[in-house]
Amino acid sequence: MTSQPSLAKADSTPRSPGDPRSGDSGDNGDGLKAGLKNRHLSMIAIGGVIGAGLFVGSSSGIAAAGPAILISYALVGTMVVLVMRMLGEMAAARPASGSFSTYADQALGRWAGFSIGWLYWFFWVVVLAVEATAGAVILNGWIPAVPQWGWALIVMLVLTATNLVSVGSYGEFEFWFAGIKVVAIGGFVIIGLLAVFGVLPGSDNPGEGFAHLTDAGGFMPKGAGAILTGVLMVVFSFMGSEIVTLAAGESEDPQRAVTKATNSVIWRIGVFYLGSILVVITLLPWNDKSITKDGSYVAALNSIGIPHAGQVMNVIVLTAVLSCLNSGLYTASRMAFSLGRRGDAPKAFARTNSRGVPQTAILGSVVFGFVAVWFNYQWKDTVFDFLLNSSGAVALFVWLMISFTQLRMRGIILREEPEKLVVKMWLFPYLTWVTIAMISFVLVYMLTDETGRKQVLLSLLAAAFVVAFSLVREKVRPREAVAGAGVGAAATEQGAGLAGDQAADQTDF
Repeated sequence: MTSQPSLAKADSTPRSPGDPRSGDSGDNGDGLKAGLKNRHLSMIAIGGVIGAGLFVGSSSGIAAAGPAILISYALVGTMVVLVMRMLGEMAAARPASGSFSTYADQALGRWAGFSIGWLYWFFWVVVLAVEATAGAVILNGWIPAVPQWGWALIVMLVLTATNLVSVGSYGEFEFWFAGIKVVAIGGFVIIGLLAVFGVLPGSDNPGEGFAHLTDAGGFMPKGAGAILTGVLMVVFSFMGSEIVTLAAGESEDPQRAVTKATNSVIWRIGVFYLGSILVVITLLPWNDKSITKDGSYVAALNSIGIPHAGQVMNVIVLTAVLSCLNSGLYTASRMAFSLGRRGDAPKAFARTNSRGVPQTAILGSVVFGFVAVWFNYQWKDTVFDFLLNSSGAVALFVWLMISFTQLRMRGIILREEPEKLVVKMWLFPYLTWVTIAMISFVLVYMLTDETGRKQVLLSLLAAAFVVAFSLVREKVRPREAVAGAGVGAAATEQGAGLAGDQAADQTDF
C-alpha cells in the first residue's frame, strides 16, 4: 500500500465547503445545500441500521442456526461497528457527498473511487426494485383492486417526488419512517422482555425466562458451523449503516453528526438487532414452526397475545420498505452526483437546481430503478435474478474498500489536517487488518454456499468489469492534474483551486 501517492500530490488544494471536487455541501445554486437538520441526521443514523431484512429475514437465520444466531448477529455487528468507526474517522475529518468513494479516490487512486462508487450506485438502484416490489405486495394485499405493478409504480413516483423537492423533504420523510421503526423495535424489546420474565399483564406466553435458549437441543443445536451459515444469512440486513456519512455533507454540522452516529452505532446494533432477536428466541423455542410460517416477530407477538399481530407487523415492514426506498434513492443519487463532480459520471449528474437538488442524478437513478422493477415482473428468474446476484456481494466489497482506504487516509489526514482527526479507529492499524480478515473470510466462506457462491462470483464479475473499464478509461483519458499549490501563498492556492475546478468541470464522461 505504500506505493500509492499521497493526497497532497494528487490534489494539494485545500477543500472548502462549497468545493465541487470535494463533494461537500455548498450553500449556493451550483451545489448541494445544507438542508438536513441535526434531528434528521440523528434519526437517519439510528434508523439506518434497521432494514426490512431484519423483520422478514431473521426467521430463516433462526431456523438455520437456532439460538446461536445471536453469535452470528454479534459477529456481523462487530464487523459493522469496526467499519463504521473507520468510515467515521474519515467522514468526520472530510465530510463529502461521495463518502467512501471520495476517500478511496483520494487515498487509493481514481480507479478505486470510480469502481466502488458505481458498484454502490448499482447496488442501491437494484434495491429500489426489490423494495418497491416488497411494498407493492403488502399494499396489494390491503387494496387488491390496484395491481402489484401499479403499487410499485406509485411508491416509486411518490418517493421520487419527495427527493426532487429538497434534501429537507427527504430528511423529514426519513425522520418519520425511521422514527416508526425505532419506536416499534424499542416497544417490541420492552414488551417482549416483560413477557419473558412473566410480568406482562394479560400475556399468553408462560414466561420461561431464558430457558428456550437451551431447551431445544442446546444453544448450538446444529453445531458451531451453523453460526457461519447464520452470518451469511444476516450480513446483508446491516447494509445502510454508512448512509449517514453520505448525508452528512448536506447537514448543518457534518462533523458533529458523523461523530455522534459513529459513537452510537454499538448500542444501536445491540438494542435493535441483538435485543430484538434475543426476545424472539426467549419467547419461543427456536424450532417452533410459527417462526418460519408467520415470521419471527409476528410469531413472538402472537405468543404474547397481541391482537392482529400480523397486520401490525405488515405496517412496520411497509414503513421499513418505504424508508429503504427513500434512502436508497437518496444514496444512489448522491453517489452519482459525487461521481459527476469528480468527472467519473456524466457532467449533468453534477448539476443542481436552485434548491440544491441534483435533479438529473435523481432521475437517472430512478429510471434505472423503474427498469429494474419492470425486469422483476417480466423476467424475474433470468434478467432480474442476474441483477440481484451480481450486486449481492457489493456490501462486503464496500466494507473491504473502506478498510483499505482508512489504512491510507489516516496518514494523509495526520500530515495535512491533524486537527480534524476527532474520531479515531481503535487500535489502529491492528483492528483495521482484523476487519479486513473478517470480511475476506466471509467472502471466501460464501463460496462454500450455493446461493452465496453465485452472488460472490457474479458480483466479482461485475466488479472486474467496472475496474477494467475505469483503468482503460483512465489510461486513454487521464484526469487533468490540479495545479500544485504546495506551501505557496493563499492567493496561489485559491488560483490553483479555481484551475482545478475548471479542469474537473471540463472532464467529460
